[in-house]
Amino acid sequence: MAIQTILPSELSIPDLQRTLQFAVGPRPIALVSSVNREGLVNLSPFSFFNIFSTNPPILVFSPARRVRDNSTKDTLNNVLEVPEVVIHSVSHSMVEQTSLSSTEYARGINEFTKAGFTQVASTHVAPPRVAEAPVALECRVNEVVALGDGRGAGNLVICEVIAIHINDQVLDDEGRLDQDRLDLVGRLGGDWYVRAHGDALFEVEKPLATKGIGVDALPRSVRLSTVLTGNDLGKLGNVELLPLQSDVEEFMQHHRIQTIFRQYADPIERREALHQYAKEQLDKGKVHKAWKALLVDRLNTHSTDDE
Repeated sequence: MAIQTILPSELSIPDLQRTLQFAVGPRPIALVSSVNREGLVNLSPFSFFNIFSTNPPILVFSPARRVRDNSTKDTLNNVLEVPEVVIHSVSHSMVEQTSLSSTEYARGINEFTKAGFTQVASTHVAPPRVAEAPVALECRVNEVVALGDGRGAGNLVICEVIAIHINDQVLDDEGRLDQDRLDLVGRLGGDWYVRAHGDALFEVEKPLATKGIGVDALPRSVRLSTVLTGNDLGKLGNVELLPLQSDVEEFMQHHRIQTIFRQYADPIERREALHQYAKEQLDKGKVHKAWKALLVDRLNTHSTDDE
């Protein structure tokens, strides 16, 4: 496997932008409404965006200078005049309209109207809200930080959330936001997007309540497995305690394990079969069962290479 090393200075600004936008993603999308001092409304999406603090609740998005001609965007000009915005989450049901709102219409053209969104009054800030958005966050702009004055330079718009509006259709039975019901989309490079819905969603247990043993503590034969992936090793290393030997000995009587022992007399082939079985269990989220299969191999080989 060959690795290319590129210095940003070696690329043109358009090529550097493309490389970064393909490499850094998926990126959440902020659909931002703003107004200027005359009260003219603007609506535009930004994928240079994320949450940066909970207390205080801070979101940051960046309307970068245009690479094409170094001009600034209406959203940036507006927040410098009226430091308030509404940031909307973008669901799959509104992604095409959101993309349309990014069109560079002439100053004074209302993108709500052009994109076919319903404009409703906000409760705490001057810019209106998008009625179709699953979540709308009214914000005051605390600060705008210019990162440069050349083509492609970002402008960090630091926003403090002062009101949150949530469509009850994206709440679960306990009244909390449901990730699948939100059906959010994210931005990638070029014209590519990603949808956070259905089979695209998966959970990874956070090692907060316990301290996993770590990949370095796995038996050598497991760490160097030709079957198990890095993700598999991460799951195995996230356990705090290994199964008891008595549990492993009992597991040896499992019909699948007995079948593997009958089919494979060669210890190397048997180990690979046990690792394949363990991987199947890991894919099902059955980490403890996977560990027992791996320890069956260790128990029967009496190998010293597992230290």
